[in-house]
Amino acid sequence: MFKKIATGFLAIAATSAVALSLPAAANASTSSDYDDYSEYWGPVYAKNYQAKAQGWVGVNWDHDGESNEVTVRGRLYDLDNRSYDEGGKCAYVKFQASDFDHDWSPVYFKKYCGFPGYKKFSFYENDVYSLRAKVCQIGLHSNYPTKCGPWKYLYTAESE
Repeated sequence: MFKKIATGFLAIAATSAVALSLPAAANASTSSDYDDYSEYWGPVYAKNYQAKAQGWVGVNWDHDGESNEVTVRGRLYDLDNRSYDEGGKCAYVKFQASDFDHDWSPVYFKKYCGFPGYKKFSFYENDVYSLRAKVCQIGLHSNYPTKCGPWKYLYTAESE
């Protein structure tokens, strides 16, 4: 009887040790790939909270500190449960980046229609001084976002 109990405790301990080591190993690869800067961002909402986006940003600088590559991963959520006939809209996120001269330009956007789900996205951009995101809603067949929330700054070189 004692042998069965001891074997059970050993099995539980071994399983727990493996389970506890897995998240650390998964995070280690992300942080080592982006050791200059990495951070989770969001959630960022549309003005009426019917759409949101959240994710992760990582930055790697070259050896001279003169150029970088910014990688963004995230999810865009459609939170509008109304049908399109009732005025329901899709989720929309747009990103702008500024270069080292502080000139802003659009770098990425994503549209997702599909309450109550989400859509994954990812992109990368080079030579970024600052990065910001804005979440809006957009009609199913429209090209003009509405109900936009404020710009949310995700990364600035001076914050490192």
